[in-house]
Amino acid sequence: MKLYDYYRSSASYRVRIALNLKGLTYEKCNISLADDEQNSARYSALNPSCQVPGLETELGLLGQSLAIMEYLEEVYPSPPILPESHWDKAKCREVALTVSCDIHPLNNLRVLNYLDSEFGVNQNEKMIWYHHWLNRGFHALEGLLRGHSHPFCFGSTPTMADICLIPQLYNARRFHFDVSPYPTLLAIESHCQQLDAFVKAHPDNQK
Repeated sequence: MKLYDYYRSSASYRVRIALNLKGLTYEKCNISLADDEQNSARYSALNPSCQVPGLETELGLLGQSLAIMEYLEEVYPSPPILPESHWDKAKCREVALTVSCDIHPLNNLRVLNYLDSEFGVNQNEKMIWYHHWLNRGFHALEGLLRGHSHPFCFGSTPTMADICLIPQLYNARRFHFDVSPYPTLLAIESHCQQLDAFVKAHPDNQK
């Protein structure tokens, strides 16, 4: 497998964690968002969405981090990254989708750049926008996970929920967002940070 990746991309970070948790080997191909390589003719021919990650498999290229994780779960079911019960699976997906649908798209680089190029929004105004949606999303996540009695979001091993949460916390800190009001999220993060799969996937550890 080949992963089309950018080290600071939250969505790519998710897929690196999932691949690591599954113990899968893969080749990385850097697509620099800073240099707009995702819109190059070469990459857009492979991935019409012009986004990372893209996972090249024996069947073709698959985009969208959650679709990739679902594929990996189906093809490489052990160790699992979804809980056992139908209810917990649904709740796990609820948390993962809260990150990937409600928080991440509104602070994605292309959205922030569009605010700048089309509406003349300055850096301070962009951060107000960004922090507003982070606050709403993290507040929802804290409520969804508060009172859980496990080290991870849904049990004693990490799932898609944890895989989505950790990159979003990294991204929030990178843009100087105060995460201290979310103790449940931080407690989960502390457990994830002890696992090699998360450590090796961290943006600071990419070559």
